[in-house]
Amino acid sequence: MAVISHNEADVKLLARLMRAEAEGEGTQGMLLVGNVGVNRVRAECLDFKNISNMNKMVFQNPGGFEASQKGYFYQRARQSEIDLARKVIKGNRYHPARNSLWFFKPSGACPSQWYNQNNTGRFKSHCFFQPTQENCPSVYSTY
Repeated sequence: MAVISHNEADVKLLARLMRAEAEGEGTQGMLLVGNVGVNRVRAECLDFKNISNMNKMVFQNPGGFEASQKGYFYQRARQSEIDLARKVIKGNRYHPARNSLWFFKPSGACPSQWYNQNNTGRFKSHCFFQPTQENCPSVYSTY
């Protein structure tokens, strides 16, 4: 059962985003990016109040993903990435992105907070940040 409304084009769009943002960080890195994307669609809070579907999430401006502005993002999704996208759409969550809405690649250590959001951990070169449950309860809800 899916945790967000989607169609096949949405699955492929998420798969392309996951690859473009984190292919160099392997399967786990791509799953973490997928978690952040699904969380943004579910969030209904903070910068994501009007992000109700995959397309709005991927192309959010301002505040969207840098990868959507690069040519690599527009290549066809591969089956392996589509399979990963299906996992996160079905509700699989992975630490440190389980409840995260943001990630970025710092030049050094991860800061403890980023725009007042707490650091939840690092995977390879990306740091992940989540809102408080008080500010964004929908990200913490169970499926």
